[in-house]
Amino acid sequence: MSDPGQQTPPQAAPPADPSGVGSPPGSEAAAEPIEIQQAPFNLLSDDQDERPESESLTPGRRRTRTIVLSSLLAVGVAGIGLLGWFSWQINSQRNVVLNPPARVGDLTLDTSENAHETADYLQTALSAEVDLDKTVGAVYNGGGEKDVLFFGGTTVLWSPEKDLETSFELISDEQGAVTGLHDVDAGSLGGTMKCGTTKTESGDLSVCGWADHGSLALAMFPNRPESEAAPLMRQLREAIQTRD
Repeated sequence: MSDPGQQTPPQAAPPADPSGVGSPPGSEAAAEPIEIQQAPFNLLSDDQDERPESESLTPGRRRTRTIVLSSLLAVGVAGIGLLGWFSWQINSQRNVVLNPPARVGDLTLDTSENAHETADYLQTALSAEVDLDKTVGAVYNGGGEKDVLFFGGTTVLWSPEKDLETSFELISDEQGAVTGLHDVDAGSLGGTMKCGTTKTESGDLSVCGWADHGSLALAMFPNRPESEAAPLMRQLREAIQTRD
């Protein structure tokens, strides 16, 4: 029998079921689900993950790449500059007119029928060697059997020096090989000018020619050494060639 003066302590309530449903007697509480978080596998270490490409290169590789890029840039700039210079050369020389005047210094234009036939023959022969838009020819009397045979033409020439060398083959076919061909001063009109010598029945014959991006011409100087032919060729050019 209990003592009336003592109170029985209340029994502790069972823990509340999180689901709100009581568990059957004798059963264990269900285990909470385990959450698995899986991070992607990274081949790089943490300190390399976000590093810029420039920082991941060694000093030697950075220096090599800088040299390569600088070289490519220099080549590109040089190529652009060369192309611009070449385009300027063509545009400044392409529009050419060749018009032999009646007189050049001590030379007088020969208007005889024989001179016309010779000039026409030389023009036709030159056109067969070099593709020209227009051709001209002239024979100048110099006195003392020092006539000058001039023939040339106009067109856009991409390789003036090469075309000039080809045109000398015309004289080689007719008179014999032109020997000693070499560069001489082209004068204020620029381009390229060459002189050489060929053999004829009457002796050596001086031959000179010029070419630029708009014109090409040759001249034969009987009974004149190259020391006279080269400056006379420049004089003929300045009198015959004009640019628009």
